[in-house]
Amino acid sequence: MSVSDPIDDFRRAGYAHTDWIAGYFSGVRRRRVLPEISPGEFAAVLPVSAPERGESFEQLLSEFESKVVPALTLWNHPRFFAWFSVSSTPPSILAEYLAAAVNVNAMLWKASPAATELEQVTLGWIREWLDLPPSFFGIIYDTASVAVLQAIGAAREYVAPECRTEGMSRDLIVYVSEQTHFSSERAAITLGFGQKNVRKIAVDEQFRMRADLLESAIREDVAAGKRPCCIVASVGSTSTSAIDPVCEIADIAERYGIWLHVDAAYGGSTGVLPEMRHVLAGVERADSLVFNPHKWLYVSIDCSILYTRRPEILRRASALGAEYIRSVEDDQVVNYNEYGVQLGRRFRALKLWYVLRYYGREGVSVMLREALRLAQVLKGLVEADARFELAAPVPFSLVCFRLRAENAANERLLAAINASGQAFLSHTILNERYVLRCAIGNFQTTEQDVRETWDLIRQQAETVLQEHALSGART
Repeated sequence: MSVSDPIDDFRRAGYAHTDWIAGYFSGVRRRRVLPEISPGEFAAVLPVSAPERGESFEQLLSEFESKVVPALTLWNHPRFFAWFSVSSTPPSILAEYLAAAVNVNAMLWKASPAATELEQVTLGWIREWLDLPPSFFGIIYDTASVAVLQAIGAAREYVAPECRTEGMSRDLIVYVSEQTHFSSERAAITLGFGQKNVRKIAVDEQFRMRADLLESAIREDVAAGKRPCCIVASVGSTSTSAIDPVCEIADIAERYGIWLHVDAAYGGSTGVLPEMRHVLAGVERADSLVFNPHKWLYVSIDCSILYTRRPEILRRASALGAEYIRSVEDDQVVNYNEYGVQLGRRFRALKLWYVLRYYGREGVSVMLREALRLAQVLKGLVEADARFELAAPVPFSLVCFRLRAENAANERLLAAINASGQAFLSHTILNERYVLRCAIGNFQTTEQDVRETWDLIRQQAETVLQEHALSGART
């Protein structure tokens, strides 16, 4: 460890780290998206024990560059197209820097008034951008997985408040579609509903939940003495970015007194654009709604927003106090720890505030529109090549496609693309067919990135098809 003044040491290191980050962004396309590494290979180059004596920032940064970075999958790379692209922008990074420095815990208003009130203000801004009712209460969680856990917990409080004191009732049912993210089912299991009390509703040809089958399932459960508790609808499902018929589902939820949660973790951000506001049709009737600024609002992971029109139910489901966290202001303020399982909470609102202030609605809209446009460019390229086919509609910036070949050929194609290090895509299974997913969303992704990635896909496809033909000939 340096013997110089620790603050001066930090200042010099801070400049060096900032230079590294700037250099990373300017030269990122020279780096592999997916590392060439085997399990355990990275750990093997690290010391078995922690050092006895401290080391310099210079040495740490040097080894971060030489050892850690080559073993990373670079999520913040313009050719990272796997799962859902996440994009940490410069203002978000700087805000994270400051949040780490002040290191506040946003558990209570008293614990850090600015953190609580900044969260309220920024979530109010976004609520206006999305044209949500002013009555919607917002809170930031880490991820949508935690948000849906809290939403289903609130649904249980709404339908069966006796469970809070008497224990879990085994007749409560949660409804999802076959395409709903598995975090909803996992939340239901965690909360004690039991996996057999999660109903998976079939989807239509566009992978949207079928409202008629949902209502049939609810009627059957009611007739069997069950209590329908929560419906989870999607605006941008994970496999295909499908948009469930929220208005029809809301009609059903209201008819049967069921909590409706809308998972708009991916697609919700596009509601910032007036021309995309239709994707949020009906969400104002939902009891809760989640969307992730860390997916497509250019905020670094993690940052997930839950809105609810029933904040008193959300609070009642989680609020427990203790003398050591009480303050004289409690009846005048929001204490966010009362609206979830976490007591300790990071200062996530700061990075959201930085991004909204730095880009403004105009800047955010420009980036969103460009990602939507690039997805349509890729969609057109897929449709223009007879060897490929689209596997799902493209309402957002996710393009699902496949070779017109057997599943094994598509699996080999994906492996070859990713092994190149030039781009990283993921996959899903739709109607028993292996499908490639290309999700566009990084703030530095350009049309050239998309077209060069498509050239790579076509080149690898040619090799795969030739190998397939040879294999068939030998057979």
